[in-house]
Amino acid sequence: MRAFVAVAEEGGVSAAARRLHVSQSALSQTVRSLERQLGIQLLERDHTGARPTAAGLTMLGEVRALLERHDAMIATMTGRPAEPCSLRIGVPLEFPLDLLPSILAELNTVYPELKIGLRHSSGSAQLTAIRSGDLDLALVRDRPYDPLLDSVLVVEEAMGVILTSARSAELADATGVRLDRLRGMSWMGFARSDSPAWHDQVTAILRTHGVPVRDLSGDQDRPVTPEVKLAAAGTGRSFAFASRGWLPALPPGLIWHPLIGNPIVRRTWAVWPAASTSRHLAALVATLDLTERTPIVME
Repeated sequence: MRAFVAVAEEGGVSAAARRLHVSQSALSQTVRSLERQLGIQLLERDHTGARPTAAGLTMLGEVRALLERHDAMIATMTGRPAEPCSLRIGVPLEFPLDLLPSILAELNTVYPELKIGLRHSSGSAQLTAIRSGDLDLALVRDRPYDPLLDSVLVVEEAMGVILTSARSAELADATGVRLDRLRGMSWMGFARSDSPAWHDQVTAILRTHGVPVRDLSGDQDRPVTPEVKLAAAGTGRSFAFASRGWLPALPPGLIWHPLIGNPIVRRTWAVWPAASTSRHLAALVATLDLTERTPIVME
């Protein structure tokens, strides 16, 4: 019913699909299924879009009233206001490209009315937003120790190294690169303020392998974009870490190699308020939970 309302209000399947974050084909099938159940054509469709028929206009008024009554009933029975049909999700830099689209598509098949907003920001900023109520769920590299927050592991990524072709010929073998062989180069790291615990873990592992880490002092709070990371690696004097699936393709002259033995594994956690009673959030968390599905990225 919410799918039908969206198509009627937006004047077409394409705009309604964007509003509901579902595919056009899935939305069309949903509305046609409703028409088959009723035995009535609700929409007139042509190359300009879709408009309610006379029966559709009658249905539209009935459906809006029914949905309003449904939401009010839920609020009354649960003793809390009707749940907003939206989720605000924080996303860190270099999150696996294929993970969120597939999970959100799966969620929207169950809740086609759900609106999802993504906000790209640092881990520290996300945790601040979670505590202030400005985010519903954060995806962060540092798992917080806070009784007011819950968390689950979302993804584990074995990190590899990006080198120039010349450096690759010098340092890599058929199975990858040993971490200690990078000791003559500089690490193009990320801002410590983004994820302090993860940053300290990486630097500690580098030092135990004899790879010195520069003290960036005031530069530690500067965000490191993919362009900056690749430009630094392209000089041949620095190396950068990345998961295998971070980029579809690297620029010419740069090569990604696995690190032998997987000494550095990046973990991303989903974090949300422990007191949350949102069924939408609960469904999203259940889909994100790595223990309930096959690992997405692990080399």
